[in-house]
Amino acid sequence: MSMSTAAARPRDWPRLGLLWLLGIDLRLTILAVPPVLPLIHRDLHLDEKMVAALTGLPLLLFGIAAVPGSLLIARIGARRAVIIALVTVAVASALRGAGPSVGMLFVMTAIMGAGVAVMQPALPTLVGLWFPARISLATGLYANGLLIGETIAASVTIPLVLPLLSGSWQGSFVFWSVPVLASALLVLLFTPHAEPARGRGQVMWWPDWHRALTWQLGCILGGTGTIYFGANAFLPDYLHAIGRPEWLNAVLAALNTGQLPASLVVIAFGRHFVRRRVPFVAMALLALISLASLLARSGPIIVAAAGMIGFATSFCLILALALPPLLTASDDVHRLAAGMLGLAYTITCVVPYVGGAVWDALGVPEAALLPGVAGAVIITSVAATLKLNDAAWQPSRQAGREP
Repeated sequence: MSMSTAAARPRDWPRLGLLWLLGIDLRLTILAVPPVLPLIHRDLHLDEKMVAALTGLPLLLFGIAAVPGSLLIARIGARRAVIIALVTVAVASALRGAGPSVGMLFVMTAIMGAGVAVMQPALPTLVGLWFPARISLATGLYANGLLIGETIAASVTIPLVLPLLSGSWQGSFVFWSVPVLASALLVLLFTPHAEPARGRGQVMWWPDWHRALTWQLGCILGGTGTIYFGANAFLPDYLHAIGRPEWLNAVLAALNTGQLPASLVVIAFGRHFVRRRVPFVAMALLALISLASLLARSGPIIVAAAGMIGFATSFCLILALALPPLLTASDDVHRLAAGMLGLAYTITCVVPYVGGAVWDALGVPEAALLPGVAGAVIITSVAATLKLNDAAWQPSRQAGREP
């Protein structure tokens, strides 16, 4: 399976723009929660464990619902699956504030997370179907949208949305659901439906767990998530523990904005990086060096290191997301993507949790860096075993049947 380096044609840009919007939708409603957490905490009397559960619930659903999402894609096609997922995300997100009720908040958050989990393997499938000759460009654009979606709600809700809605956190959830529903309408009206390749034969949806590539890509993506989410989770307490709390805002801003340049590099030069092992290893080493730089306990150095961590993890994320449509047939992309995403989010949940337990046991602030180190080691060791050639992925047809 070859990949052309041809530039996108003018007629491709509307659909590329739609992919970018879908990338934003992957994170928009999820990241609408942190800015209003104090208000939710006040109105619903949540304790800290419930707050942690609320913010971690979508991440858990990403792993659990990835494989069922593959079944939906196999049965009705990626485009229809995306439309259903978008409507599910929009409606469930808007209903999170109904009542308001703790039960409704958690149930709708879980349903919303399941909707996003269906979209995640569907988008690489659409990339392979819509842009088989421009996979790195299309992946870079929807990944850039994902990164934009992580910042829009977090940065706009407090200064603009809440004042507009008289301080209603329930109304803010409805507000951020509207663009998601609009995206569903755009996909419905302006993209054609294509029947799944095996819609009339046996349904191929179960990930091929016998193939090394599923595990390799899952581990690389899981190592990437471990570094990024571990940094977001532990850097605030680490800065307080070393006596540098005044740098927290700058550090978190650098960590998240550092991701955007990586997406632009892949959009512009992705064809030089995809299907190569060296970029994964190089970014993992950059993350390791940046983690080590956090030990300097100097505010400016920590800010710069956080920015480099954001850049390295974003680079690995986008390159990993580009591989399923490059390394397998279009009617098997959802299986590979679902398998690697399920593994990745399991690793992302487990490794930082273990790292937090180690920090609790040792009482040493530097233990906060261990999850990131583990993630970098996972990426480096697994990437060295990748065989990114046309024969690397030969899916087992038996593995694709319903178990």
